[in-house]
Amino acid sequence: MSNLIELFENNFDDVVTSNTKISVVRFWAPWCGPCRMVAPIFEKLSEDMGKSATFGEVDIDEAPSIAARYGIRSIPTTVVFKDGKPVDALVGVASLSQFKEMLSKVLDS
Repeated sequence: MSNLIELFENNFDDVVTSNTKISVVRFWAPWCGPCRMVAPIFEKLSEDMGKSATFGEVDIDEAPSIAARYGIRSIPTTVVFKDGKPVDALVGVASLSQFKEMLSKVLDS
C-alpha cells in the first residue's frame, strides 16, 4: 500500500511546512521519462521508511507555484524537509540506497 501523499497548493503547507516530522517530497511531471524511472524507487523508499518520514509528490504541472517557491529547475528532484524547511535535495535519477543515505543523514542530524 502506498504511503505517498499527492501534494498541491491547498495541502502542501499542512503536510510539509507545518510538519515537525521529516518530509520527503518528489517533484515530477507525467511527461518526464526519468521521473517515471524514479517512481517505483520512491514508492519503495516510502514503504521502507514510512515510519520515519512523511512522503509526498508534487506534479509540477499541477502545482507550479510550489516548484517555483523551492527553485525546482530540473526534474525529478527529491527534497528532504526538516521542521518545514528544505535541508537536502537530490536531483535526477538515484538508486534506493542513495535515497536512503540522504534520508538517514537528515534523520541522524
